[in-house]
Amino acid sequence: MTGKIIKGIAGFYYVHVEGHGVYECKAKGVFRNKSIKPLVGDNVEIDIIDETELKGNISKVLPRINDLIRPAVANVDQALVVFALKDPTPNLNLLDRFLVMMEFQNIQTVVCFNKSDISTDEEANKLSAIYSQAGYKVIVASVERDEGIEAVKNQLQGKTTVFAGPSGVGKSSMLNALALDYKMETGEVSKKIGRGKHTTRHSEIFYIDKGTYVIDTPGFTSLDVPGMDERVLEECFPEFISSIGKCKFTGCAHVSEPDCEIKRLVKEGSISVERYDNYKNFYEELKNRKKY
Repeated sequence: MTGKIIKGIAGFYYVHVEGHGVYECKAKGVFRNKSIKPLVGDNVEIDIIDETELKGNISKVLPRINDLIRPAVANVDQALVVFALKDPTPNLNLLDRFLVMMEFQNIQTVVCFNKSDISTDEEANKLSAIYSQAGYKVIVASVERDEGIEAVKNQLQGKTTVFAGPSGVGKSSMLNALALDYKMETGEVSKKIGRGKHTTRHSEIFYIDKGTYVIDTPGFTSLDVPGMDERVLEECFPEFISSIGKCKFTGCAHVSEPDCEIKRLVKEGSISVERYDNYKNFYEELKNRKKY
């Protein structure tokens, strides 16, 4: 039987098998011997031990299409990051931090701005323009008014999606609005795992619809992804890509150098000041990190 690992805690892996439910499994010793560590998101084959109690063993981890370092999950098709248009005021440094991490790990990301019901069109249009201009698909939504939810659902369909966002932006409400199955599955998994007894700093997958899974992830305040440094940062800003190598000086960092093509584009409005300011902030952060 084949399923997907939706959570791992204290040596147990919870495997969702479509049409059957969630099986509590242990990984066979062969994985430890081969230094294979199953990840949330892995597609696995399981041997059933007890069909009534939904218990089994993981016998095989199927080949991964990818595996992320942060969050530590496998087989991700895309990411969707949710921020509120207001209440709380969107922290674009935090948003760009997440986008950079996903770009570095080659994960396509969709940006969703929630709470359009309490913001103005001007606020929504300004933020949408910043990220559309940078090359991202943007969805403006209101869970309260059921606006944009169908667009989010269509974006998720048939994919495994990292679903991220800071507290207070309506992320959980949005997940609940996407499908009744989400509430059912969260209840089922919570009962089996004993939610509340463990920290929530794990990634956890929820089954939304056929072939459709959402990975609810913990915070993303750090750029501490192995292999990432200031030299590759420019490649993590999609709007910079076509201009890399066009600056006067080879190896231009786009920070203090003269005759910089990126700075010229910022000045003419082709690259947003907000995104460029965060680039400079991240560049210094990554550069200084190596000193310690």
